[in-house]
Amino acid sequence: MPNIKPISDLRNYSDVLRDVSVGAPVFLTKNGRGRYAILDMEDYERGVATLKLVNELSRGRRSGEQEGWLSSEDVREHFKVKVDEE
Repeated sequence: MPNIKPISDLRNYSDVLRDVSVGAPVFLTKNGRGRYAILDMEDYERGVATLKLVNELSRGRRSGEQEGWLSSEDVREHFKVKVDEE
């Protein structure tokens, strides 16, 4: 269940920060509406890394759609990957 507190609880910010943990952000409301989220640094860094990955995957997809896709053989040749033939 989400941990939701009014922003006025920040008067005792150490109590609010104590409730923040990995996977358990604290959501702050202002005038009864969601306004802010306080995240553990690990969650924040994971979110930033995820956004970077999604952006790179999107760029790769657009590149493939615009410039054409490479076959697996072309990729192997480019990186000189040897495949054992049986």
